[in-house]
Amino acid sequence: MPAAGFLAVRAQLLGVIPDIGAAFGPYTYLATEIVWGTVAIWLLYRARALASAARTIVVLYPIAYVWDWYTLHIGVFAIPLRTGVELLGIPIEEHIFMIVVPALVLAIHENL
Repeated sequence: MPAAGFLAVRAQLLGVIPDIGAAFGPYTYLATEIVWGTVAIWLLYRARALASAARTIVVLYPIAYVWDWYTLHIGVFAIPLRTGVELLGIPIEEHIFMIVVPALVLAIHENL
């Protein structure tokens, strides 16, 4: 699809997608993590893979933390719709993100 076509489709979709930021404000990022984390846990439970996923996440977490800390501190991205609570130098939402993303990947993999 040409770039112009992609941008036109994207613009249409943005008109359809609700702006949950208006409803959740600084808790928007946290709310999305709760939703996708719940999906990940349910899928891992369904596949009977909670323990093996937990082991993998524990191993990946330090790598994700260093990567996240670095990218935030050099200004690669900013997170405007967050609580503002930080733990070990990064937003609490990022700690949750570093658990939810691998959990969801593993959950999808295990269910395939």
